[in-house]
Amino acid sequence: MTFTNRRLALLPMVFLVATACGPKEEPVVTKPSTYATAAFGTAPDGKPAEIYTLVNSLGMEVRAMSYGATIVSIKVPDAKGVMGDVVLGFDSLAGYVKSSPYFGAVVGRYGNRIARGRFVLDGKAYTLAVNNGPNALHGGLKGFDKNVWAAEPVRSDSGVGVAFTLVSPDGDQGYPGALTTRVTYTLMSLRNEIVIDYEGSTDTATPINVTNHSYFNLAGAGTGDILGHVLTLEADSMTPVDATLIPTGKIAAVTGTPFDFKAPTAIGARIEAKDEQIKNGGGYDHNFVINRSGPGLVHFAHVVEPTSGRTLDVSTTEPGVQFYSGNFLDGTITGKGGHVYPRRSGFCLETQHYPDSPNHANFPTTILQPGAIYKSRTVFAFGVTK
Repeated sequence: MTFTNRRLALLPMVFLVATACGPKEEPVVTKPSTYATAAFGTAPDGKPAEIYTLVNSLGMEVRAMSYGATIVSIKVPDAKGVMGDVVLGFDSLAGYVKSSPYFGAVVGRYGNRIARGRFVLDGKAYTLAVNNGPNALHGGLKGFDKNVWAAEPVRSDSGVGVAFTLVSPDGDQGYPGALTTRVTYTLMSLRNEIVIDYEGSTDTATPINVTNHSYFNLAGAGTGDILGHVLTLEADSMTPVDATLIPTGKIAAVTGTPFDFKAPTAIGARIEAKDEQIKNGGGYDHNFVINRSGPGLVHFAHVVEPTSGRTLDVSTTEPGVQFYSGNFLDGTITGKGGHVYPRRSGFCLETQHYPDSPNHANFPTTILQPGAIYKSRTVFAFGVTK
């Protein structure tokens, strides 16, 4: 179901506050959360794309479009209350179709890389579309990011959102089974948080590893590089990669390496270190193993941009996160507002299972069986320094 030319207002939230002259309480009504939708061009397959604008009671705005279930913009205040867009992207659909390095998109059916585009499942060998040197990346030549998803509004007492649904047929990009994926973005009414819920079901056993590929710059998209952002990652280990960015299968401790972000560290502090893994990634483009004591949602990342005072906290149910420092951006892309995106002008925190998991028995499994439901949640929470 697609919703068009409509606007939804959630019921106002009412709170009681004490006045200075005594215990008398008066109701204070917040600005209601809303969404709106508009046309956003036509995809290469002729399907119309639409864009959905979500606004919460605090004024935070999220825009997402049906092409690629893509987050197009996120506007949040800085420490002085000035609103700014903190994700890289384009002003029109054409940019996403022509030259997007997955800006804001949902990537799948397998986010990240699968070595040589091959894996064996239940004794059968599968060959995937190869699109990243010798490897399959983010679902192949036409992954989830290059499809128009069906959309429907989502409303609850806590927020307003949009749910995108895509059916990937059996054999799509070489993957087995018909896979139905639903991705729901919910903008919380009273907190500057985006909750992303992923669900999937299949009729045949298949790998699934779906994530959002937003590039963040908390100083504002197009304002320069992200090397001064201060990052904390609650991750004691990472998965080293070869020269084509495929995991070796090892789990390596980060202590004493350029990958140790257990204490707050500027992204640029060690990004040019003489280190084999830094060389392989051209900077940071690695899966970190999130510290956790059990299943469920766990906080793992805190980012501070010192100039604007904006902060980002990330929580997930996933076992890993791909921290990518925008190494392949090269100044050839002109994005929103005519801004050129130079190298390392955005960073990604792609919550995920580990890359190439179907080829590593020691990694957490990514195989979804018929009758089972794939579920994953990630929360991006924005704030400011005190």
